[in-house]
Amino acid sequence: MQRIYELLRKHPTWVDSFWAVVLLAVCAVWIAADHSSVAARAAAVPVSLALAAVVAMRRRAPEDMLLLAIGTGVVQLVVDVQAPNPGDAAMLVIIYTCASNGARWSSRLALAGGLLATPVAMVRWPPHGPYSTIWTTLLQTFFLTVIFALSWVIGDRLRTRRAYYAQLEERAERLHREREAQSKAAVAAERARIARELHDVVAHNVSVMVVQADGAAYVLDVDPAQAKQALATISGTGRQALAEMRRLLGLLRAGDDAGGEYVPQPGVDQLADLIDQVRGAGLPVRFEVAGQARPLSSGVELTAYRIVQEALTNVRKHGGDGASASVVLGFGDAALDLLIEDDGRGGRDGWYEQGGRDGLGQGLIGMRERIGMVGGTLAAGPRPEGGFRISAMLPLTAVGK
Repeated sequence: MQRIYELLRKHPTWVDSFWAVVLLAVCAVWIAADHSSVAARAAAVPVSLALAAVVAMRRRAPEDMLLLAIGTGVVQLVVDVQAPNPGDAAMLVIIYTCASNGARWSSRLALAGGLLATPVAMVRWPPHGPYSTIWTTLLQTFFLTVIFALSWVIGDRLRTRRAYYAQLEERAERLHREREAQSKAAVAAERARIARELHDVVAHNVSVMVVQADGAAYVLDVDPAQAKQALATISGTGRQALAEMRRLLGLLRAGDDAGGEYVPQPGVDQLADLIDQVRGAGLPVRFEVAGQARPLSSGVELTAYRIVQEALTNVRKHGGDGASASVVLGFGDAALDLLIEDDGRGGRDGWYEQGGRDGLGQGLIGMRERIGMVGGTLAAGPRPEGGFRISAMLPLTAVGK
C-alpha cells in the first residue's frame, strides 16, 4: 500500500488523468441524456473534452489550464451549451489549483472568474419553473458563488501553509548551518589556544634543556659537579614539560568537561619560579613588581605568565652571549602592565621583523592572540640602544569574565 501511495505521489498527472476520464464519462452520460438539439449536443462534446483536459493537466500547467477553462466557458456562452454541464466542475478544480500552486496573477484571475461564473451563467440561462422567483435565483446564485469562493480560499490557505512550512525549513536549515559554523569556529579557536599552550611549553622547556645540555657538555671534563647540576636541571625541566604536556592531553580528552579552563594553570605567582629557572639556564634577569598585588582573573594570570615566558625564551634563543633581561610587573588601578626588555642582538638583526629564523614567528603572533583574547594591548619592537622591548597592558578583569 505504501508503494502505491509513493507511486501516485511521484506521478500526480496519472491521478489527475484518471479523474479526467471519470469526468469525461459523466459528461458523455449527460450528453446522451440531454434533450437539446443535435447541434447543442454536438457542441457539448469539444467543451467536455476541453474541461477534461483542464483536470488532467491542472498540476503540470495550471496557468494555461485556467485560460483554457475560461475560454471554454466563453464558448459555452456563445454557442449556448446550456449549464449545468458536469464538466463545469473542472472550473472549481482549476480555481483551487491556481490558488494553491499557480502564479499570483493566475490566482487572482481564478478568484475573479469564480466570482463571475455563476452570475453570468444565471443571466445567460435564467432558471425556469413554477418555483423560480427572483429570490430563489439570487439565493441559488449566492450559494454557487460561495462554492467557487471556497474553492479559492482553500487553495490559497494551502499555499500560505506551504510557504510557512518552507520558511520554517529554511530557518531550521540556516540555524543548522550557523550551529555548524559556530562549532567549527569553536574547534578552530580551541585548537589555536592549545597550539599556543603547546608552543609556549615546548619552546620554553626545550630551550632551557638545550642550554643546559650545551653547558654540561662544555664543563663535563673540567667541572663534573657543575655538569651534574646542569643534568639535574635538564631532568627537572623535562619532567615539568612532561607534566604540562599531560595536562594539555588531559584537556583534549576531557572535552567539554574541562569547561574551557586549563586547571591547574600557571599565573603571576609562578613568575618568580620561572625567572629562577631562566637564571639557572644562564640568562641574568632582573625582576621587579610595582604596585599593590591583587587577585586577577584566570585568563589574565595565564596570559601574563605566557608573555613573560615567551619573551624570555626569545631572549635566550636570539639574544646572543652576554645578553640580560629585565621584567617589570606593574599593578595599576585597572590594568596589569608588563615590560620585558633585553640588551641582546635580537632587535638589531631584525629577527622579530623577519618572523623568526624558522620563518614561523609563532611567539609574537601567539602573544598578540593571547592579549587580544583578554582585551589588552601589545607594543613590541627594537630599542634604540639595542635589544628588544615588549610592553603589554592587560585589564585586571579579562573580557567576558
